[in-house]
Amino acid sequence: MPELPEVETMRRGIARVVGARVVAVERPACKLRPIALSPARMPQWRKRLVGRAITGTSRAGKRVVIELDSGDRLIFEPRMTGLVLLADPPDIEHLRLRLELVGRGARQLLFWDRRGLGSARLVTGKEFAERYGLDKLGPDALDISAEQLRERLRASRRAIKVALLDQRALAGVGNLYASEILHLCGIHPARRCDRLTRGDWQAIVAAMHDVLATAIHFEGSTLSDGTYRNALNQAGGYQNHHRVYDRADEPCTRCRKARVVRIVQAQRSTFYCPACQKK
Repeated sequence: MPELPEVETMRRGIARVVGARVVAVERPACKLRPIALSPARMPQWRKRLVGRAITGTSRAGKRVVIELDSGDRLIFEPRMTGLVLLADPPDIEHLRLRLELVGRGARQLLFWDRRGLGSARLVTGKEFAERYGLDKLGPDALDISAEQLRERLRASRRAIKVALLDQRALAGVGNLYASEILHLCGIHPARRCDRLTRGDWQAIVAAMHDVLATAIHFEGSTLSDGTYRNALNQAGGYQNHHRVYDRADEPCTRCRKARVVRIVQAQRSTFYCPACQKK
């Protein structure tokens, strides 16, 4: 967390930075665990960013990408508690990076991270292709076809829930949405990939596109810790529509009879309905 819907919401929320020019870069003083920065020294950041125009925004899996007129890209990886914001960070104590902007509606671009697990990296176009090309990062979960996913995972003996978290095979899906996707298509999370039929793969991808699009519509999920916020520091709404995630022992939203079960797979919590998702 954040996963694809939350990161895509962040990306859309900062759209006003496109066309703006960077006039200052600041790394606020922070006594807490520092985030990973590359380059490590701020003079290099200022040399490559100040005076540059932002030409676009995009997303690489669970990362927000800022495109610059120099060809460089600024990549924010939120990891567990990072936020990309335009204003009003939850607090100043955990503010990690600030870009001052002129020329468009946005006056600044902020990266905030409570736990310090996220990162901000400034890379060249060539470095971006090398690090985030298809040999490093799988097709985006919003765009992947059933045949593409099947080709990438059909020989795997892993459980399908675990395999969906493999960012080299599929970019963007994390623990929360993997459980939601498999509940919607009625597939047990422990089913092995090499035992899924072509119809199963089609059902998984259809459910994936449905769940992710709906979650983006509701601007992502803000869980009980309240950490995730959109670019304007507002809570998401998809947590109110979760089918199974974090609903252990509650009635299934589909069959209304069985209760949601929690199991652990690859050291992560998985939630499913034993009636709707028979092994």
